[in-house]
Amino acid sequence: MEKREDLETILAYLPLEIQESSLSWPSSHLVEVLEAMTKGPSYSRVDSGQTLSDSISDMRQSLSLPSQLSFSALEGYALFFDERMSKEESSKWFNDILPAMACLLLRFPSLLELHYLNSQSLIDGIETGLRVLGPKKAGIVFLSQELIGALLSCSFFCLFPVDNRSSNQLPNINFDKLFGSLINTGRNEHQENKIKCIVHYFTRLSSCIPPGFVSFERKILSLEQDPSGLEVCPDEDFWSTSTLTLCPVEVNTSGLIEDQSVEALEVDFANKYLGGGALRKGCVQEEIRFMINPELIAGMLFLPAMEVSEAIEVVGAERFSRYTGYSSSFRFAGDYMDTKEKDVFGRRKTRIVAIDALRHPGISQYKPECLIRETNKALCGFLHVCKNQCIDHEDGVSVATGNWGCGAYGGDPELKSLLQWIAVSQARRPFMSYYTFGFEALHNLNQVTELVISKGWTVGDLWKKLVEYSNQRLRSNKKRREPKLGLFDWLISTKSA
Repeated sequence: MEKREDLETILAYLPLEIQESSLSWPSSHLVEVLEAMTKGPSYSRVDSGQTLSDSISDMRQSLSLPSQLSFSALEGYALFFDERMSKEESSKWFNDILPAMACLLLRFPSLLELHYLNSQSLIDGIETGLRVLGPKKAGIVFLSQELIGALLSCSFFCLFPVDNRSSNQLPNINFDKLFGSLINTGRNEHQENKIKCIVHYFTRLSSCIPPGFVSFERKILSLEQDPSGLEVCPDEDFWSTSTLTLCPVEVNTSGLIEDQSVEALEVDFANKYLGGGALRKGCVQEEIRFMINPELIAGMLFLPAMEVSEAIEVVGAERFSRYTGYSSSFRFAGDYMDTKEKDVFGRRKTRIVAIDALRHPGISQYKPECLIRETNKALCGFLHVCKNQCIDHEDGVSVATGNWGCGAYGGDPELKSLLQWIAVSQARRPFMSYYTFGFEALHNLNQVTELVISKGWTVGDLWKKLVEYSNQRLRSNKKRREPKLGLFDWLISTKSA
């Protein structure tokens, strides 16, 4: 095992070590703790949130992890399992679920070894083993759902070392800050309900480990090379001269992206650090998706921050929970049975693409470089980069998206919806399903898209109109004037036509 280049890139971020050419836990005491836990609370004495937090501290100390968990994190574990759970739920957790998680952790080294053995034959000629998928290098990792269960069990017990993660642009993957957020922040019900989703995931895992796979792909946008051989991204000339036809648009004033009835590329309104605040206090679109599809969290282990021309696509992550609400009103609403079919690689046909938008761009979002940045970022997410070319119309997989980069990020929803439409069309996806989430600014999106299509505009035609409008916004701002019309009204107006 020690000669594997892929393992070498990730080993420093795992709680395992190589002994006599095999992966193993480095602490015999930790193994003893896990073995005791598999026998239930009557043997391990782990029968409450307080004893669980004590056990977590003990396990971390046995691994010589350099920094202790915060007081709030340990208190958060105790609070949730001792006060926020019913006695019935708590009994099931300590008698059934925790022992199953301990069993999975004992098997973690052998599961990872099996992963590396199988990764060599999964796809001919393509490396799929667990490794750090760093920036500027496209690649894909395939993980079994069972191995992901072991990884997330490590997260639950906070066993991942944290040294060098932030310096290498890797987000935190331990659950300490998630549980710690329960302390000193009032009732904080949305955080409590995020944890309920995670607990429900482990509950399902303890009864039946899914047999499928999940793939994580870092996608790099580069359509051509300049004379020196360097890869370049689309520029303003590329977009303004595109003659591709704009695809049909389906506007949904209700419903959610994740509830798509047909297979689609579902957009995650991402932070450049995959998962955003999922394991902290965040609870908007990306964080909610990571709670109801918790296998997405595994990607946070080995995927550093996305750069400007990068996106991350995840195929096969299973959904386990239903929910209601959003942000502070988010609530776990029970079990969800994911019935989506699987592909030839054993992945559920759930495609999620993470693309990060400009944060609080203000008036600068109308500058040419920002228009290009956002459109290229979306195109990177929507292209089938594995083939290094646009997908065919016959692929049949549309894009399901919404108000990407708006809301908390402060983007203009009218502008962002049309920039995404341009990118979807340039990627030759068959159509775009757009969810407005009740944004009043988008009440006439359907009218605008129908008007543009009726005029026979190409991608390039619409791009030039967006540039023209954006220049007007910039001039108005320079003169400190309010724009006369929003983008949609401007496009509908006779003058613009």
